[in-house]
Amino acid sequence: MKLSDVNVIHNLEKHRFEVTLDSFTAELIYHLSGDKIIFTHTGVPPALEGRGIGSLLVGAGLKYARENNLKVKSLCWFVDKYRLRHPEE
Repeated sequence: MKLSDVNVIHNLEKHRFEVTLDSFTAELIYHLSGDKIIFTHTGVPPALEGRGIGSLLVGAGLKYARENNLKVKSLCWFVDKYRLRHPEE
């Protein structure tokens, strides 16, 4: 499986970005507050770890924030780590 073939879904009802593979769901959970998006948790089931799915989710969340002129706040260590490694995003 190529990462470019993985589809990230923006689940507005559950306030999360998600990827479902092999009956497992990985998620990036957020809350909106005014002009801010607050990322609170990135969860990747052990069966999906090591495939870059967490990074794919965070990239999709940050892209959504850019496209909607939202300020980003993170309460999630994984999002913080991703942003340090990808300051251009």
